[in-house]
Amino acid sequence: MDLVRVAAVATGGVLGALTRFAISSAWSGSHWATWLINVTGCFLIGVLYTLIDRKIVRLFLGTGFLGGYTTFSTAAVDTLHAGLPYLAATLIGSLLAVWAGSSLTGIVAKRS
Repeated sequence: MDLVRVAAVATGGVLGALTRFAISSAWSGSHWATWLINVTGCFLIGVLYTLIDRKIVRLFLGTGFLGGYTTFSTAAVDTLHAGLPYLAATLIGSLLAVWAGSSLTGIVAKRS
């Protein structure tokens, strides 16, 4: 086991989960806090995987931080309460966010 990689994922995961907790606490009582977290997380995943090639950075930010930040299990529970429109908004918003993050980052990277 590579302890550096494990530490990168664990540290990123803790920081991502704490960030998610802070946002959802500030906007408590709303299913849309989870939606915002997941969509912004997907956007950042698109940016990250387009921009960064270093494996340790991807492990820390992608698997760790963004893995701890996004929470699709909570979105599934929220769907039980908010219904199919919420599920559709989550799936469509998240997929569009990954595409937008990747596309915009590619455009900006070409100009640099």
